[in-house]
Amino acid sequence: MNRIKIAIQKSGRLNEDSLNLLKKCGINIDNYKDQLKASSNNFPIDVFFLKNSDIPQYINDGVVDLAIIGENLIIENNNEIDIVERLGFSKCKVSIAVPNEMEYKSVKDLNNLKIASSYPNTLKCFLNKESIKAEIHVINGSVEIAPNIGLSEAICDIVSSGSTLYKNNLKEVHVIHYSEAVLAVSSTIDIVKLKLLEKLLFRIRAVLKAKKSKYILLNAPNDRINIISEILPVLKSPTVLPLKKEGWSSLHSVIEEDTFWEVIDKIKEAGAEDILVCPIEKMVL
Repeated sequence: MNRIKIAIQKSGRLNEDSLNLLKKCGINIDNYKDQLKASSNNFPIDVFFLKNSDIPQYINDGVVDLAIIGENLIIENNNEIDIVERLGFSKCKVSIAVPNEMEYKSVKDLNNLKIASSYPNTLKCFLNKESIKAEIHVINGSVEIAPNIGLSEAICDIVSSGSTLYKNNLKEVHVIHYSEAVLAVSSTIDIVKLKLLEKLLFRIRAVLKAKKSKYILLNAPNDRINIISEILPVLKSPTVLPLKKEGWSSLHSVIEEDTFWEVIDKIKEAGAEDILVCPIEKMVL
């Protein structure tokens, strides 16, 4: 039987989120602790636990069919890898940061500086684009400490919360690009495995859609149902159930997380009462 091969980070910030996503997709991965490869017993997929920096090459060479990887790593390796789904977790930025005491007005202030980075290719492309001449000092790990020990005058690195920059007396001054976890596919994947990919994507999209949505139940006077229904556009139509109280009904629908409070305010103004909001585990449309 054909099985699809997917690579995820062996350890680090992407590992746990990647495994959680597969679990929410109903894919059981047993006995994966301290293993380089583990198989699912309820979906034709094998998971390869690889060093983060090795994943782009493995997918380019067709050793694996898929990978959950940070988009920043694809950009850094200048790989022409197809991204089939943006996963919405492990969001970060690749940014330039300088010491707090440094006066910074524009990217031109980076001219003739020594910049430490674990993303030298990304940094080089950025500097060339901006016509900036700077010396790139390549560091693998703990880039933030470089200015404090005299190795550099600025850094280019991943920024998530910004707490590490703060602890090292640095300030973020320019975002080169934003990144998040993506599902990437090898160009060598065959037709049979593409069908398995479609099934996997169906599950992933159901999980992601649910994560971005909330299930809502509310009570409203019957003469306000049409107005409230127009404010709840996520599904084809709200479910309307009559209440024991004459002239009132219960409406069930879905609202998107991004517009949650705006929608709540509008339906309250339109006559909605007793609003109950619940998380959604899966959402199949």
